[in-house]
Amino acid sequence: MNLSNLKPAAGSVKKHDGRRGRGEATGNGGTAGRGHKGAKSRSGYSKKVGFEGGQMPLQRRVPKFGFKNRNRVEYKGINLDTLQEYVDAGRIKDEVNLEVLRENRLAGKNDLVKILGRGELKAKLKITVNKFTASAKEAIEAAGGEAVTL
Repeated sequence: MNLSNLKPAAGSVKKHDGRRGRGEATGNGGTAGRGHKGAKSRSGYSKKVGFEGGQMPLQRRVPKFGFKNRNRVEYKGINLDTLQEYVDAGRIKDEVNLEVLRENRLAGKNDLVKILGRGELKAKLKITVNKFTASAKEAIEAAGGEAVTL
């Protein structure tokens, strides 16, 4: 190896396309590769998000209605009959909390849980979750259990 055969590493040097719009001799003179006329040929051009060339954009064509509350809190609902099935199968013992529900795949890692009142509960359970419906709380206490809100 000597100074006459030194080369940059493969892929380290990118081909430069030259400066645009610097005279006819460059091959990019006149329009500088932007074509003739139209918004894209102008300086300062930038397309707005959702722009469809003057056609009415999709987000304005589609009808919208109602109200989406960005502060809404979503709860994962679990019914009493589901809990009773798990007790009958031996998957839930005497205490139900978020960890037990996650182990049994009734709730996800970040889910807030609300116990709903469908079905009947025969087992005496101590249930500790984020929320209860009034009917679910009554049914749990009627079965001799305890409903604890986090």
